[in-house]
Amino acid sequence: MTGIIIIVIIVLLAVWFISAQRKLVKLDEFCKNGLSQIGVQQASRWDALKALAELTKSYSDYEYKAITDIIAQRRSISGASQASEANQQEKLLSEAMGHINVVAEQYPELKASETYVKTMDSVNTYENQVRMSRMVYNDSVTKYNNATRQFPDSIAASVLHFSAREYLVENVGKESMPSMKL
Repeated sequence: MTGIIIIVIIVLLAVWFISAQRKLVKLDEFCKNGLSQIGVQQASRWDALKALAELTKSYSDYEYKAITDIIAQRRSISGASQASEANQQEKLLSEAMGHINVVAEQYPELKASETYVKTMDSVNTYENQVRMSRMVYNDSVTKYNNATRQFPDSIAASVLHFSAREYLVENVGKESMPSMKL
């Protein structure tokens, strides 16, 4: 009788452990997928910024060089990347956009160009898609981190070396937006 109880307990523990492992893998894959989606959207934004850089070339060689120097720092983001890498790419994208905006403000004919307007619309579309992907990623990380920290799944997470993931942070430059209060 004692042998049967021990076997049942071992079987139940094995079933729980396998279930916990499968849950952790599924949540980890959601995180990787979310980060990969961000990478896809950022790549599209980089391509649009490259097109904008070409538009600025005839207006300002200095700003064109600054933008292309930033674009040269571009790195691909994949499911294997870290959140800090995606955050760094966001900072670079914002920096490049700042240079493009400087040229556009100095040269109204550039700003009025149909190509510029269409490309900026694309950049804004990609930026909104990145924003949504970032929200999905952070939500996935919350679920994953909860699973790795809550008992009893935390035991399986520790044994299988699943560790907490970092969140994406909001772009620091956006905090300095001017107030719209009148």
